[in-house]
Amino acid sequence: MSLYAILKFLHVSGDIGLFIGIGLWLVALTALRRAEHVAQVRILTRLMALYEPVSIISGLLTIATGLYMAWSVWGFQHGWISVTLGSLVVLLPPAFRVVIEPRLSLITKLARELPEGPLSPALVASIHDPLLGTTVQTVAAVVLGIVFMMTTKSSFTGSLIAMAVALAVGVASGLPLWRAAHQRRA
Repeated sequence: MSLYAILKFLHVSGDIGLFIGIGLWLVALTALRRAEHVAQVRILTRLMALYEPVSIISGLLTIATGLYMAWSVWGFQHGWISVTLGSLVVLLPPAFRVVIEPRLSLITKLARELPEGPLSPALVASIHDPLLGTTVQTVAAVVLGIVFMMTTKSSFTGSLIAMAVALAVGVASGLPLWRAAHQRRA
């Protein structure tokens, strides 16, 4: 068994861990939007927090093994590698640091501070923030786009198109959340 085969296994395993984490976020956000009591929100935010270390390790494993394989086997001149690295640097960190983390932290904080019982208007507004849901759905689409590029070994142009489609699908998937938020305000 070669080192490359082991690295590819670890890379794919990291991807699986990432998709489990993203799936958990998507399911938890859907459940949060249906929650009626603070206790429900606390349970869901704890569940998301429990899996966070696995998501971080999976992400680091995927990136480390991917970089090593790109450096040692493929080289960085391939279009799909360039667009993947660009997406990892330009798209995902701002999505996590600027949108997802602060909003999930606020939901967790509000749920922790509230007494048992129904949700406060501030907590409801935070849970139903369409930017949070749209961003998580877009992250899922971008990661899926990266997997598409890795499996098809797309050219630079093909990879840019694939990433544009992934972004468009992610943003479009959030439109119902924006409509629902608009209807709640009206």
